[in-house]
Amino acid sequence: MTFDLTPEQDQLRDAVRALGRRYGHSYFVEKARTGEHTTELWAEAGRLGYLGVNIPTEYGGGGGGITELAIVCEELAAAGCPLLLLVVSPAIAATVLSRHGTEEQRKRHLPGLADGSQKIVFAITEPEAGSNFHRLGTVARRDGDDWVLNGRKCYISGVDEAGHVLVVARTEDSSTGKLKPALFLVPTDAAGLTRSKLDMEILSPENQFLLYLDDVRVPADALLGESLDAGLPALFAGLNPERITVAAMGAGTGRYAIERASEYTATRKVWGGRSIGSHQGVSHPLAHAAVQVELARLMIQKAATLYDAGRDLEAGVSGNMAKYAAGEAAALAVDTAVQVLGGAGMTTEYGVATLLGAVRAGRIAPVSREMILNFVAQHVLGQDKSY
Repeated sequence: MTFDLTPEQDQLRDAVRALGRRYGHSYFVEKARTGEHTTELWAEAGRLGYLGVNIPTEYGGGGGGITELAIVCEELAAAGCPLLLLVVSPAIAATVLSRHGTEEQRKRHLPGLADGSQKIVFAITEPEAGSNFHRLGTVARRDGDDWVLNGRKCYISGVDEAGHVLVVARTEDSSTGKLKPALFLVPTDAAGLTRSKLDMEILSPENQFLLYLDDVRVPADALLGESLDAGLPALFAGLNPERITVAAMGAGTGRYAIERASEYTATRKVWGGRSIGSHQGVSHPLAHAAVQVELARLMIQKAATLYDAGRDLEAGVSGNMAKYAAGEAAALAVDTAVQVLGGAGMTTEYGVATLLGAVRAGRIAPVSREMILNFVAQHVLGQDKSY
């Protein structure tokens, strides 16, 4: 057992940290407030190879795994730039394509995902079903050589930045007559695909959308994989990387908040010239938050290691635990940072209150803390299913 990164992983962490700090949280906030995207940061991260660290080398990637991508997510967030589309495009879409796409699909999409010139977003959540794929209302039916999709999706990130959306739909299995999940690569400019921006109380340069699919026609090769049998494994292939990288982003955000607060409390002096950080009422909450963030980081490392070793079932448990721990730790760290900074904590200048909405959302999405507790109760503690 080792807790050390490899020399290559250490170099990656240092390089991504340096990139993130060149842009910083003020860049992130400015882009969000002006309604722009982090185009420059994304493009540079792509040119440097950071967006494709988990993509096989034969498709232009770095040949690493989710461990390396989690490092990228964490370090950019620790620099104040938590990029949600890292989770959606490199983590979910690239992993699904790498594992279950056809060779033609991999050749067509993975090089662009690796260098940042292409983004693919992910659409599973629906207004009535949430992310419960057993109850999805979006349906795909065959019409000659084509597929025709109808349905609605909600809380779909970054559709306005992407060339394709990976849509989870249900299709009829001709052998059983039962509906089964399938994934489709749908161009975002496809006829019949429309979107409506959701106004969110989260300061982010990445937008959320409602999607409407009204007789969206796509060719046969839009179906991900060689057959409908690829649907369920492909869907699950994207869930563990999603959990792990969201957790990494949360841990990085927590580190950022604690660092900002610690710098302030170590130098802010009142009451006889002592720093406010010398008072336990200030330092202990920060120390407690730092412990929680570090514990989450350890679970993230375990989950990523298990996933990259191909131990999917164990990675599922650890990935969910990591997501839960990081969501709680990030929310605690940001809230604590705001509190110890006092009035300064609520200003844009000090750059912590700007993250309150994002870390609160991290306890809800992409899977709520309650559903993770259900999962742990059932699969770890052996309890009956409660829903």
